[in-house]
Amino acid sequence: MSATTPGTPDLARRAGAEALAAFALVFAGCGAVVTDAEYGGALGTVGISLVFGLVIMAMVYATGHLSGAHINPAVTLAFTLSRHFPVREAVVYIAAQILGAVLGALLLLAVWPDQPAELGATVPSVGAGSAFVYELVLTALLMFVITAVATDTRAVGAAAAIAIGATVGLDALFGGPVTGASMNPARSLGPAVAAWEWTDFWVYVAGPVVGAAAGAFAYGLVRGDRPS
Repeated sequence: MSATTPGTPDLARRAGAEALAAFALVFAGCGAVVTDAEYGGALGTVGISLVFGLVIMAMVYATGHLSGAHINPAVTLAFTLSRHFPVREAVVYIAAQILGAVLGALLLLAVWPDQPAELGATVPSVGAGSAFVYELVLTALLMFVITAVATDTRAVGAAAAIAIGATVGLDALFGGPVTGASMNPARSLGPAVAAWEWTDFWVYVAGPVVGAAAGAFAYGLVRGDRPS
């Protein structure tokens, strides 16, 4: 997950990379939730968190040099608001991320028509207000790390995928039982469409969008005026 750099492929190819990465995130991550439900808790919270962290790590390694590996509409919006990404391209990226996530969830539906665990749909186990706070903070922490490795040349670029994947896994460990630790509107939208589960869905749009903007702003504030 990073801002794009000169020499990257054209917009259509970058959007394709975003769609593929979002597809992998939903099929693997939400698939882990389904597997855990179908096989008596075989993975548990730790296992599911590892899957989400590892698939993000893999996709950042695989697509970071192509599209910047946003994989998340909230991340794309935050980069746009912080003037690291053009508005026109942001619209295409977000559409691609949503398409990939929905396709990933629909494939899970085709494999699991009985919809175990509602195909990994995110539903809060707490009140909507508390869930919003969790999603906001989880995403802010993630975006803080993403901004560091994506926009600051002083950060260690080779470790970007590890840092971002580890942050996703960490957030999922302590936030997963509370909200599902989405941090990503596309990740929540995919299974919501496939399972038609919309309980408190606004939390998974508003929380990540506000949180990502806050995380990017916080890193800029801490970094100060020194060039990235």
